[in-house]
Amino acid sequence: MTATSTPLSRSITKSVLSREQSEGIGARVRRSIGRPELRNHDPFLMLDEFSVDKNGGFPDHPHRGFETVTYMLEGQFQHEDFAGHKGTIGPGDLQWMTAGRGIVHSEMPVKSQTRAHGLQLWINLPKEHKMCEPQYQELLDGQIPRATPQDGVVVKVIAGESHGVKSQVYTRTPTMYLDFKMDKNKTVTQTIPSTYTGFLYMLKGTAFIGDKEFEGKAHHTLIFSKDGATTVKIQTKDEDAHFVFIAGEPLKEPIEQYGPFVMNSSDEINETFDDYENYKNGFERARNWRSTIV
Repeated sequence: MTATSTPLSRSITKSVLSREQSEGIGARVRRSIGRPELRNHDPFLMLDEFSVDKNGGFPDHPHRGFETVTYMLEGQFQHEDFAGHKGTIGPGDLQWMTAGRGIVHSEMPVKSQTRAHGLQLWINLPKEHKMCEPQYQELLDGQIPRATPQDGVVVKVIAGESHGVKSQVYTRTPTMYLDFKMDKNKTVTQTIPSTYTGFLYMLKGTAFIGDKEFEGKAHHTLIFSKDGATTVKIQTKDEDAHFVFIAGEPLKEPIEQYGPFVMNSSDEINETFDDYENYKNGFERARNWRSTIV
């Protein structure tokens, strides 16, 4: 008979500070994944913490070959695309957009507010889904389930599962997206599939990750070890913490990215430019479309 032991937690192998930079029109973003020191983290292509004033935004622009996940923290954001989809998301709301073979859309703050603040994550699509039809999944804050593993710890289960609570979001690339709010002096363990890569992005406060208690502070991306461990231990000490826990199954496919287009080869990128410029193979509706929210 052998003694059972507590499974070791994944550790943190890299911490990247997200420095502010300009993006779009009048927007400031803190980019972590997508920076030179963290070009991508398969299957994730980019993570931005954005702050946009009422006169800024991201007017009409195309995408192909991946998904964009917009999660609002403060303020309201409008979106509109050439397929006729239009809506507004506010604090705690989520938009999961599968660009697939092609979309042109606009993302702009609601003009009656001071700023829109949130996160946008880009998730790569596997080769067999890169040319799928575009799709939106939209969830209001009240529609996102919560797990409460203990008093003082609340987990919004945006995608995947946490402590027996599952999300309704469909992910073509297997993905976990969890929003943790922890009071001070708490310890929680989150399970993670052994094959997933992942990270924490700290929004507020300080958290200590893994058995070695790596200290994570606001605006840092903390990369998990790839050692096959199936848990991540997270603690708070003398202050509260707010962070997102994001992980997914690596695609292990070639990545060829040119701005808003992400394919598997340079030939496919060239084809994408040809399709976009000539309004074909998914971009037909872009010819005469202009958003009304700019």
